[in-house]
Amino acid sequence: MKNPVVKTALISVTNKQNIEVLAKKLVKFGIQILSTGGTSKYLKSKSIEVVDIKNITNFPEILDGRVKTLHPKIYGGVLNRSSFKKDLDTLKRYNILSIDIIVMNLYDFGKTINKTNNQEKIIENIDIGGPSLIRAAAKNYQFKTVITDPDDYEKLLNQLKQNVTTSLDFRFYLAKKAFELTSNYDSIISNWFNSVNIKSNEMPETISFNLKKNISMRYGENPHQKAGLYVTNEKCLFFSKQIQGKELSFNNINDSDAALDLVSEFDDPAVVIVKHANPCGVAVANKIDIAWSNALQTDPVSAFGGIVALNRNINLAVAKKMSKLFLEVIIAPGITNEAKKVLVNKKNLRILLSNSFLKYQKNDYIIKSSFGGFLIQTRDNNDLKKVNLSVVTKRSPSKKELDDLLFAWIVAKHTKSNAIVYAKNKMTTGIGAGQMSRIDSVLIAMKKAESTSSIEGGKLPKTKGSVVASDAFFPFADGLIASADAGVTAVIQPGGSIKDKEVIMEANKRNLAMIFTSIRHFKH
Repeated sequence: MKNPVVKTALISVTNKQNIEVLAKKLVKFGIQILSTGGTSKYLKSKSIEVVDIKNITNFPEILDGRVKTLHPKIYGGVLNRSSFKKDLDTLKRYNILSIDIIVMNLYDFGKTINKTNNQEKIIENIDIGGPSLIRAAAKNYQFKTVITDPDDYEKLLNQLKQNVTTSLDFRFYLAKKAFELTSNYDSIISNWFNSVNIKSNEMPETISFNLKKNISMRYGENPHQKAGLYVTNEKCLFFSKQIQGKELSFNNINDSDAALDLVSEFDDPAVVIVKHANPCGVAVANKIDIAWSNALQTDPVSAFGGIVALNRNINLAVAKKMSKLFLEVIIAPGITNEAKKVLVNKKNLRILLSNSFLKYQKNDYIIKSSFGGFLIQTRDNNDLKKVNLSVVTKRSPSKKELDDLLFAWIVAKHTKSNAIVYAKNKMTTGIGAGQMSRIDSVLIAMKKAESTSSIEGGKLPKTKGSVVASDAFFPFADGLIASADAGVTAVIQPGGSIKDKEVIMEANKRNLAMIFTSIRHFKH
């Protein structure tokens, strides 16, 4: 099939990046330009000759610009097939001008919903004519060229240098991008409607994915797996800038996301150290460098090669301390110039500045693939309030114990089940994660606390005087008994086991304070 010669171009764009340059060069190729509303005015202001669409259709724009291009003379011009005699006869019969290039982008609906909650304004930024024309042109890619991305303007001009035509391969490439755009656009709109109309305790009937590749990766969790980072938009990415270090790996991003998710739970200066998506040290303090030192004490062995998230800027004091240990990634809201000078010598260390130190939105979903489909759930946003706590033992926790219990509970929420977290003075003293039985998580947390204490020359295990949090109920009293033997003074757990009475009895025997939350935090 012979590539058709380009004679006309329809230009209608919201994003006017480089459109003046493109239009002027199209005119130099002898191409007639058609346009609408704001785009037409803009091009005319740049002394570019433009034919208004209304002069083609003999019909004005109506309904405050809602109807501009929705007309048979426009769609006939876009959908005709230049090699079909009957199509050409139809164009001649109805005096329809064939349109060869369609340059179009859409009202920025995503930007609008990020700026306002005004539903009237949001609705008016749902583009109708744009997606319709783009789809029509993309469907007819064998004969028409559709441009939706300003990055492709230069490619188009290079194509036109060859006899004012475009190649079939190029048109196919553009059509693919066009359908990706309209699909993405519709999914953003669909998800917005779900977000404003979703009933409490009810998942939407459909969830659309609108994902764009942000980062190509060398491999996934393992070298034989392909991977990439896909995002809904740039603003949703958990980091805004990488200022140093090698490219991020799949595991780097996965672990960094886990670290940020946990550290953003705290208002006071906090540090989270993560290894394989589990916290291996967490601390809150009045200064960020003290929080780092306390977090590191939990498990300095596991922290080697770990991921660190801070909810305060990296200053000189904390940078000096962190520079003594090999780390893969540090993520923080910002960094001082003095701190940069300390860490710049660690060339492989990735430093990410985050734009996401806010609690996740309620309509945020967690998605996992399963058997050709997806398991989808809302994020675990349950915020434990002190009023929800139920003291089930004879002894109530002291204020200090209560503060430590709430701290440990937050960490347990972000630790893989079965999860056991020991804490004292708002720092973790032992963490047991991801075991098949709860008692094993208890024993691992105890062992880590004992080994760390031994390394530091301590005579007593770090669990002495700590509190313990369990992400789910104790199915038997064995885990609680072992924790009591390790020196724990208070316990926080959901409750709800058929063995609750037995567990409470054992707690009372050992003068432990125990709180039931009635909230479970499984994390698989």
